Amino acid sequence: MPTSPSALSGTRVVDFGWAWAGAVCGQILGDFGAEVIKVESRSRLDPMRQGRPIIGDKPDPEQNPISSNVNRNKYSLAVNLKKSEAVDLVRKLVAISDVVVENMSVGVLDRLGLGYETLQAVRPDIIMVSLPAAGRTGPLSKIRAYGPTITGLSGLDSLVGYENEIPTGFQQPIADPNVGLHAVLAVLAALRHRRRTGEGQYIETSQLQTLLPLLGSAIAEYTMTGRVPGPQDNRRPGFAPYGTYACSGEDQWVSVAVATNQEWAALCGVIGLPGLESDSRFLTSGLREKNRLELDDLVSGWTLQRSAKDAAAALQSSGVAAAPCLGVEGRFLNEHFRDREVYVPVTHPVLGAEFIYATPWKFSKTPPRVFRRVPQLGEHNEYVVRDLLGMSDHKIADLKASGALE
Repeated sequence: MPTSPSALSGTRVVDFGWAWAGAVCGQILGDFGAEVIKVESRSRLDPMRQGRPIIGDKPDPEQNPISSNVNRNKYSLAVNLKKSEAVDLVRKLVAISDVVVENMSVGVLDRLGLGYETLQAVRPDIIMVSLPAAGRTGPLSKIRAYGPTITGLSGLDSLVGYENEIPTGFQQPIADPNVGLHAVLAVLAALRHRRRTGEGQYIETSQLQTLLPLLGSAIAEYTMTGRVPGPQDNRRPGFAPYGTYACSGEDQWVSVAVATNQEWAALCGVIGLPGLESDSRFLTSGLREKNRLELDDLVSGWTLQRSAKDAAAALQSSGVAAAPCLGVEGRFLNEHFRDREVYVPVTHPVLGAEFIYATPWKFSKTPPRVFRRVPQLGEHNEYVVRDLLGMSDHKIADLKASGALE
């Protein structure tokens, strides 16, 4: 358990988080001290319980490394919600809980008898947050989608790629963690509201709606000019040079961003090409943007002679924004990250010692913690039904015999 005060101590969360989006919400709440109980099933495994095993060649629900990250600090209750006894058990759990998180397909929990109105009847001040793909109402409400689907629906994919070429798309399911973060903020606001008023609430944070703000400038451009934005390489208005530049070594890169004339002068001083600062093609920010391809060639000529680390260090020391592009090994061994404990060790009962990412926010009074490894499937059945719900051994045996408790 945490050795210092936790912001959400005493808050219990029933987590129906599925795959990544809902899991992130529960993970962050757990990192800040909430007791998060993940409701899952052996008969229909969470995608985070699936995938190629790391050890051996047989499917194993305990070996997904992403689950080790997004489901740490949680308890696991394994039930078969097709059984009425399991549904009754979950309702009893909600009755002594504060928050319910779910990102199942629209209507699933309602059909199971675990929709908001039903849960509100057993806990009037319950806070429930749903993370549907595209909202619970409207023409897209019934779609089944993962993060990559949402980046396409939102239009974000159309902005990613090389200028005058077919979009490559975002390639990463950013919609999942993005909506999870929005849901956390909504839950925190709802908890504060309940503390002041005694009222619970139902919250909808859809993946599509929470991703649209990332397209604000593109939407504004279309609204104001009628132009449909397309892929723009790594360009950013007001910056040049701006991008990632190849360095010496295999697949080594450095990111560089220059906005002001002062930064441009500093870059010229580092590169050391005679006459570059006074070159008529690059005298202003606008000219540098206009002639960015020629400028990129000059910067690349310098970076190719240096390692990414040395290039970044030289630029940073002169006041130019720059950073090496780090792969998995580079991020893990980076001194800056290690000093800030970006990755923390845990001991997994199947995988052994492994590192998982820490919470990026470092609060002084109520710091988030990784204080419990990912649970094994159904590891805390006894804790939930006996210790929290006070059920007898006879009742627990009946639940197991009926298949309700897996």
